[in-house]
Amino acid sequence: MPPVENEASRSRIKARIQELIDSNLVVVFSKSYCPYCNKVKESSSYSLLLLEQYDGSSYQDVLHAMTGQKTVPSVFINKTHIGGCDKTVQAHKDGHLQQLLAAESESYDYDLIVIGGGSGGLACSKESASLGKKVMVLDYVVPTPKGTSWGLGGTCVNVGCIPKKLMHQTALLRTALQDARSLGWEFSEQVSHNWETMKTAVNNYIGSLNWGYRVSLRNKNVNYVNAYAEFVEPHKIKATNKRGKETFYTAARFVLATGERPRYLGIPGDKEYCITSDDLFSLPYCPGKTLVVGASYVSLECGGFLAGLGLDVTIMVRSILLRGFDQEMADRAGDYMETHGVKFLRKFVPVKVEELEPGTPGRLKVTAKSTETGEIIEGEYNTVLIAVGRDACTEKIGLDKAGVKVNPKNGKIPVNDEEQTNVPHIYAIGDILEGKWELTPVAIQAGRLLARRLYSGSATKVLCDYVNVPTTVFTPLEYGSCGLPEEKAVELYGQENLEVYHSLFWPLEFTVPNRDNNRSYAKIICHKLDNERVIGFHYLGPNAGEVTQGFGAAMKCGITKEQLDTTIGIHPTCAEIFTTMEVTKSSGGDITQAGC
Repeated sequence: MPPVENEASRSRIKARIQELIDSNLVVVFSKSYCPYCNKVKESSSYSLLLLEQYDGSSYQDVLHAMTGQKTVPSVFINKTHIGGCDKTVQAHKDGHLQQLLAAESESYDYDLIVIGGGSGGLACSKESASLGKKVMVLDYVVPTPKGTSWGLGGTCVNVGCIPKKLMHQTALLRTALQDARSLGWEFSEQVSHNWETMKTAVNNYIGSLNWGYRVSLRNKNVNYVNAYAEFVEPHKIKATNKRGKETFYTAARFVLATGERPRYLGIPGDKEYCITSDDLFSLPYCPGKTLVVGASYVSLECGGFLAGLGLDVTIMVRSILLRGFDQEMADRAGDYMETHGVKFLRKFVPVKVEELEPGTPGRLKVTAKSTETGEIIEGEYNTVLIAVGRDACTEKIGLDKAGVKVNPKNGKIPVNDEEQTNVPHIYAIGDILEGKWELTPVAIQAGRLLARRLYSGSATKVLCDYVNVPTTVFTPLEYGSCGLPEEKAVELYGQENLEVYHSLFWPLEFTVPNRDNNRSYAKIICHKLDNERVIGFHYLGPNAGEVTQGFGAAMKCGITKEQLDTTIGIHPTCAEIFTTMEVTKSSGGDITQAGC
């Protein structure tokens, strides 16, 4: 059969396919001689077949563009693309096929219910509503053991990115004050920091964001309900508000965007006496001498800005820093913190926390054990902040009643490339996804793209890119990255197929105050067999987020080392180092810099 010759014929075929999908409960695009197609037909007696007499290759080309699937059978149920033979047969075995077939006769309260009012859920719900769908968002914050709760917007807005960056900026201002004297600023009065003023200012700003999100949902005609959602049937949820009132809602589709909450240690005294990042940003008093438990980015960021405010901070680390990130960069970020007043207690874990004296703050005794020798040590602190990771909020939302498969070890939800769970009408986005980045912009991008794939009617099915994701850890000396850590690049491509270019540098703004000479560091990892394409970007220095964002766009475009070399740098900046790097790791050459 001839291929699709032009856009006019392609449009006609697409319109015919869409008409079939919209007007039939089940559509199976198949070939009569295909054994997999015949197997699928056994799963349902409601099939409408599009055989090769319809100019099969042309239809298959258009179907590929619409769904991303090249092969037949290609199965649609209730206007939803199920997939090929294996997925359809599995849906039949699981009973989901029968549920979908029976669901056509039902009328639902909503086209889409989004469970979770964080950044991803809000983005998906608003985009879906703008495409003409009837949408509900359910969001409920279970208070922490200390009683902390917050408004609409999820972790990022309330107890994550936003307050973290503002408090990090507060700490940077202390360093700026110290630098200012070197540049001629004269001030004799005692400089001190007021925790209450900072906390109030940060939380007032967050409150304005909470209100803005509610207004935005109302303007988009999204029904927001402050209630805890739990599945009772595959298409039905129970919503329980803070007064215990239960209301039931149904929807044709659901998006799970419940996010994560901090993990506790499971030791005596952890929930009674310790706090997490969920509590820190609205803590009504200065935490004083603080022990931060964990080596996550949350741990290093919080420990870093607390130390930057002038507090006595110790970080207790079980093994390595920033697991999953480039380890050379993680170690350099940690070394910088250690030389700037943060104490690290390595290879220890807490085994007990006791209250010595109540107060705001009080006094706590922490008993810890060495992971190497078994040695027991004790220490006294005013505050213990636990930052050992986060758990997906999936355990108590009735996913078993909807048939959604969950990784029992971590509560994460496996999905396909289109964020679809094993239940075809239920999707998941954000931090609860198995093996994906736990970052706000990733959840927002995934949510918007998912809504467009489901409801825009466009043949172009754009998927979220989970590989070239730029991010920054806001440690005292910030760490920005995009693409692969060096360890992962070696694992995927082999050391012999990589070239790593790197350099130390001294930011101009550090020179006159004469601090941190050759502590900032940059490196790129290049794939030699692919024209030295940059597959890993890493930067340790000031304004890492601003630097990394632009290079993230360049990596999406496939930037190579040669293109970096022929790019004119902006002088004097930190980012220009990536246009002048010449020394490779393999050469062993000197990477120190004499000046800016």
